[in-house]
Amino acid sequence: MPKPVIVSAVRTAIARSFKGSLVNVASETLATEIIVEAVRRSGIAPSEVDDVILAELNYGGGDLARHAAVAAGWHSVPGQAVNRHCAGSLTSIANASAHIASGMERVIVAGGVQSLSTAPLMKWRVPGSDPMEFVEPWMPPSHPETPDAPTIDMAITVGWNTAKKVGISREAMDEWALRSHQRAVAAIDAGKFVDEILPLKVAAADGSVVDFAVDEHPRRDSSLERMAALPVLHPEIEGFSITAGNSSGINDAASAVALTADDYAIANGLETLATVRSWASTAVTPADNGIAAVNVIGKILDRTGLKVEDVALWEINEAFASVPIAAVRAHGIDEEKVNFSGSGCSLGHPISASGARQITTLVYELRRRGGGIGVSAMCAGGGQGGALVIEV
Repeated sequence: MPKPVIVSAVRTAIARSFKGSLVNVASETLATEIIVEAVRRSGIAPSEVDDVILAELNYGGGDLARHAAVAAGWHSVPGQAVNRHCAGSLTSIANASAHIASGMERVIVAGGVQSLSTAPLMKWRVPGSDPMEFVEPWMPPSHPETPDAPTIDMAITVGWNTAKKVGISREAMDEWALRSHQRAVAAIDAGKFVDEILPLKVAAADGSVVDFAVDEHPRRDSSLERMAALPVLHPEIEGFSITAGNSSGINDAASAVALTADDYAIANGLETLATVRSWASTAVTPADNGIAAVNVIGKILDRTGLKVEDVALWEINEAFASVPIAAVRAHGIDEEKVNFSGSGCSLGHPISASGARQITTLVYELRRRGGGIGVSAMCAGGGQGGALVIEV
């Protein structure tokens, strides 16, 4: 059976939505730029690509993957849209890996794109209304809403519910978030992200064209005092502890990897960056959404026969700081191995791109450290979780 291997991994820098460097860059542009760069870095001819699989969310359903393939001039390459909310691009890579392992495809570009800055606004017709009434703006719900699991307010459904269930204090979440910012800033200053980022030429506010190549969400001035001073997002809820500081950012970005079969890579003289060893998804009741990240880690370790101590590095998405804290407590994971260069609280959380961003960062960091096993995991809307294991 062929083994799926990663032969390139790339991402854009992460921008703040609505006011950042990618505010006027459309999803279609981000998607086209990232798949072209993933293939260029791999050394594979575009004519050899069998499929493009991209996660998308709140884009409107136009199939970004196929649009990008055509825009790149790859008219014979199909495209598949994936939506598993936050875990979308992990699922894209998992789907691609499964196609390759089955022997049905040889070369696939997989990843995800998020541009909340340019996302369309939707409206929903109220059934039975006459004359027609609409809810506007409207977002498709990720699950049937309940009082303890609102579909729009993830601060409650994910952040707060996880903190309550596991017994995580405001102080512990603030400390985790602060360390995330410190690690992200240190990684930027050390140039750790340079190789993984595709600089984009974007228009600045003054009309000039600049290279956007540095993540803009991390805050150099973060401190525990500043974190503690932030108001909670729901003061009307007794004991509520989720703030903007211990939550992820609202962000735009794109990320992608090029995958091939191991025998194809060898036959074509391609450099293998990592092998995809396993993937998994799971789900819980939506009110326990953050715990899905905990559960999917247990599932993927069991599927691969790995122990926690076998894993060199972990990326556990900081949708809220409570999520990785819950995971490390449940599995006894060494915090020093988790989110080593920051995560959602600091780098930001470009939803559909975050999974492939995590994989990209894992690939480059593991290679710097001489190899090893990396695990990327996250919770996702609707009470879902996704994870992927790579080995460098």
